Amino acid sequence: MNKLLVFQSDFGLVDGAVAAMYGVAHEVDRDLRTYDLTHDIKPFNIWEASYRLFQALEYWPTDTVFVSVVDPGVGSKRKSVVAKTAKGQLIVTPDNGTLTHLKKFIGITEVREIEESKHRRKDSEHSHTFHGRDVYAFTGAKLASQTISFEEVGPELTVEGIVEVVLGEVFKTEDSIRGSIDILDVRFGSLWTNITREDFNEMGFDYGERIEVIIKNGPTMVYNNRITFGKSFADVYASEPIIYINSLYRVAVAINQGNFARAYNIGTGIHWAIEFRRLEEK
Repeated sequence: MNKLLVFQSDFGLVDGAVAAMYGVAHEVDRDLRTYDLTHDIKPFNIWEASYRLFQALEYWPTDTVFVSVVDPGVGSKRKSVVAKTAKGQLIVTPDNGTLTHLKKFIGITEVREIEESKHRRKDSEHSHTFHGRDVYAFTGAKLASQTISFEEVGPELTVEGIVEVVLGEVFKTEDSIRGSIDILDVRFGSLWTNITREDFNEMGFDYGERIEVIIKNGPTMVYNNRITFGKSFADVYASEPIIYINSLYRVAVAINQGNFARAYNIGTGIHWAIEFRRLEEK
């Protein structure tokens, strides 16, 4: 058993919340190896939590246990679950949409509801606002240490019944492809779209080609320019924009040694549409 336990949350590191989850985990087993995926998810942003799991999960070994806590409905009737991926990893999380990208792009084979009367930190039954510490870190640690099996978590639920957030669609015409800006490569301000490398290649775009890029926030035009499609940032000069295929094999837009999102005040979500259009031949 790997005994790997990976935490994600929107708690940040400015107070003791994350440390409390670590402590609970090590109360269960001092030999657990605990790691952070991120604790800088925007507060209450379930979509981002879902995407960041998708971004990182497949690079971790089989049997790794993930605890993801972005839980604006904490203490409500939303379910607490453990999901098993096609690779055999486990995700301990509220069933509030956090599993959306894993279900669609990685594959979830089973899901069980946490039986909180059995899998809750001792003397925490009167706390209703920190399930990340009292339920999720505790249950995740028991799974990672093999104190309990996946089957002992609680009753089985249907994979089809997992709560999902809405994902953007991709649309193609003869000379263009349009999708949405899913998320940012945060520190560098690059725009990561939902358009896959395969769909983009089907349009026949070639490296070095100039492509018209149109970005809209709802009906409002925010950006319209011609950008080079390159393999890496070095294919354009510093401060120039570039279209590239990112590490998840999605189409992305960046400024070499700059910040595209900040430069043009661009956000993320299904209402942020981005279109790549072939230029008319002259």
